[in-house]
Amino acid sequence: MEIPPVVLGCGNFGGIGSAPAFFGRGETKEQAFALLDAAWEMGLRWFDTADAYGGGRSESWIGEWIAATGNRPRITTKTFNPMCEGADSGLAPERVRRQLESSLERLGVDSVDLYLAHEPDHATPITDTIGAFEQSVSVDLVGTWGLSNYGAVELREALAAGRPALLQNSFSLLFRDDEADVIPACAAEGIAYQCFGPLAGGWLTGKYRPGASLPEGSRMTMRPEPYAHLDSDAVYRSLDALAAAAAGRGVSTAGLALAWLLAHPGVASIVVGPRTPEHLEPVREALAVDLTAQEHEEVGSLFS
Repeated sequence: MEIPPVVLGCGNFGGIGSAPAFFGRGETKEQAFALLDAAWEMGLRWFDTADAYGGGRSESWIGEWIAATGNRPRITTKTFNPMCEGADSGLAPERVRRQLESSLERLGVDSVDLYLAHEPDHATPITDTIGAFEQSVSVDLVGTWGLSNYGAVELREALAAGRPALLQNSFSLLFRDDEADVIPACAAEGIAYQCFGPLAGGWLTGKYRPGASLPEGSRMTMRPEPYAHLDSDAVYRSLDALAAAAAGRGVSTAGLALAWLLAHPGVASIVVGPRTPEHLEPVREALAVDLTAQEHEEVGSLFS
């Protein structure tokens, strides 16, 4: 599977990820269309979504944008999480088939290029889930399949039943646990490793400062739990060092953080989730930065 270095994440369209409490929030349809237009103009041709993003709004708006523009991006979508409060979840084969059909309908396409298990489902045998994915590939509803949010143990279990084309996990300068075992396992097995959350909920943009008020609408005001531990003197010192290194290269802090990922030997692709067209500028910067192996190591060492 050929996947580009940068994929547009659409998890904030009509919500904030898959959390039902935030459905109806996030970007409006008009804002989503503006982002899709800007990303397409920039040359991003692969969009990442999920059935539960915004309770289905993300897929629906991508589908409406495709119909309105005639543009046809390659598409990743996922399933596991409930579509609304009280709805079912999981990766049972019958649910996978039902959810894939509903995703295709919302997107207005005959097939998706990549279909992911959004999380492990410990209540369903992995062989059953992979069987449903493989069956979807065999009838041309899916180009290939993969996994998301799988640790080393779950990945080994999946490999005993089939071979995912891609693993998509959270990874950044501030979240590097996968370097220990998951990324090496992907490299050994020929699985593409793709990271989401490349800016760690905005922390790697430098917008959070010690003692300062949190920016309105930021992740720290809406879903702070995954990032609360970053509010520390050590992290702020690392962020200051990153900002200085970025300034020395004439790019933003976010641009250098993304460039570090693009230069990472174990990372095949990154999913960026801009909130406005202007937030695509660090992506432009990152694509223009060519870190050597030594420079990559030096930037990484700022967060050791």
